[in-house]
Amino acid sequence: MSKSPIKSSPKSGKRPGEGGPAVSRGLLIAAGAVFAAMFAGFVLFTNEHNPAPSNAAIGGPFQLTAHNGQQVSEQDLLGRPFLVFFGYTHCPDVCHTTLFEMSEILRALGPQAKIGGLFVTVDPERDTPETLKDYLSNFDPRIIGLTGPRPQLEPMLREYRIFAKRAPGKDDDYAVDHTTVVYLMDKNGHFVSAFNVSRKPYEAARELEKYL
Repeated sequence: MSKSPIKSSPKSGKRPGEGGPAVSRGLLIAAGAVFAAMFAGFVLFTNEHNPAPSNAAIGGPFQLTAHNGQQVSEQDLLGRPFLVFFGYTHCPDVCHTTLFEMSEILRALGPQAKIGGLFVTVDPERDTPETLKDYLSNFDPRIIGLTGPRPQLEPMLREYRIFAKRAPGKDDDYAVDHTTVVYLMDKNGHFVSAFNVSRKPYEAARELEKYL
C-alpha cells in the first residue's frame, strides 16, 4: 500500500522570531519614545546641577602687584565702585583710547568721588610695575595698574572671562589679542554690567553716581 503524500503548510519565508513590518515599526516607535524620555530626563538633571553661569560669576579674588610696587587684592577695593579694563602698554590704539575715556569720566565725577579703576595687563612679560607706572602717568591717578607672574595673573583672567592670546612676532615685537570690555563693579566687588566708556564723559559720570 502506498502512503499518501503528506501536505506541508506553505512556508512563510520568515526566520524564527522575526515579526512583520507592522511589528517592527511598533518596536522602533516604542524604543524611540523610551529614548526621548531618558534624554529629556538627562537634560533636566544636567540643567539643575550645572546651571549656565550668570553675570554674578564675573570677578573674584586676586592678588597682584600695583604700578607703585604695592600688593593689591580685591579686598583693597571694597567700599567704592570701580571700573576694570584689561590691556597692555604696547597696545597700538584701543588700550590708550579706553584709558583716556575712563580718565575723562573719572574727572567728570570730580576729584572727591570715591571711585577707582583697574588696568590689568594681559602682557606681564613686558608690563613690569615700572612700565605700568610710566604708562599710567598720562591718565587719571585713580587708575591702578596691575601686573604679576603669569601663573598669578591667569586666575583673574578666567574670573573676568578675558580672552588674551599673543600674536606671532619676533622677540619683544608682538601684539596681544584680548577682550576690550570695561567692567563696572559695585562697592561690594560684585559685577554690575559692562560699562560703555565711549560716550560723553558727563553722561557716563551721571550713571556711575548711582553706585557711589
